[in-house]
Amino acid sequence: MIRKLNDKQRKRLKRKIHIRKRVFGTAERPRMTVTRSNRNLFVQVIDDSKGITLASVSTLEKELSSLRSNVASGTEVGKEIAKRLKDKNISSVVFDRNGYLYHGVVKAVADGARESGIIF
Repeated sequence: MIRKLNDKQRKRLKRKIHIRKRVFGTAERPRMTVTRSNRNLFVQVIDDSKGITLASVSTLEKELSSLRSNVASGTEVGKEIAKRLKDKNISSVVFDRNGYLYHGVVKAVADGARESGIIF
C-alpha cells in the first residue's frame, strides 16, 4: 500500500534528491549523513564508490542511550562520530544533511564533528 506524503514530507524528499545529485562520498572523502527522528539521532559515514558504511553512531547505542534528538545531544553525537573517524584515519568528509534544513540538531552534529577536527 502506497501512502501519500504530506507537504512537509514531500518538500524534504525533494530537497534530499536535489542534494544527492551533487554529494558523493569516496574512500578519501566519505559522505557523512544525518538522519533524525522525534526521539533518536543517527549518523553514518558512507563510501559511495564501494557502497559500504565506514562508521556509524546512534543514540540507540548503549553508551549513548541517555541522549535524545536535541541540540545538546547532537553535539555529543558529532564528537563521537569524529572520534570513530579518527580511529580509522579519516580526517575529511562531505556533509549530507539528508534533506533536513541546516539548523538545530543537524547543525549541532556538524559543529560537534568540526570541534573534534573533522574537515568538511
